Amino acid sequence: MAKATWEGAVLAESDACVIVEGNYYFPLTSIQRNYFHANTQTTICPWKGTAHYYDVEVHGKRNANAAWYYPEPSAAAREIKDRVAFWKGVRVEP
Repeated sequence: MAKATWEGAVLAESDACVIVEGNYYFPLTSIQRNYFHANTQTTICPWKGTAHYYDVEVHGKRNANAAWYYPEPSAAAREIKDRVAFWKGVRVEP
């Protein structure tokens, strides 16, 4: 079971992750939503589409844009729809 942690908190856990380009995409149903705060940041991937971001906040400490997701991924990346991936110090253990 894969697990994403930051600042001692478990952000997500799942045995149904999808791995794309070395990143674990966790099902939205597996995240602890109380740690996630949507923001307005977006980026564009040429083959996946437009990524949107969450800030992660644990014990009053905020990690801006530490999680991302594709609400409407391209057809080539449809397997990551309704999934969240992490970076910026969030530890993901397979």
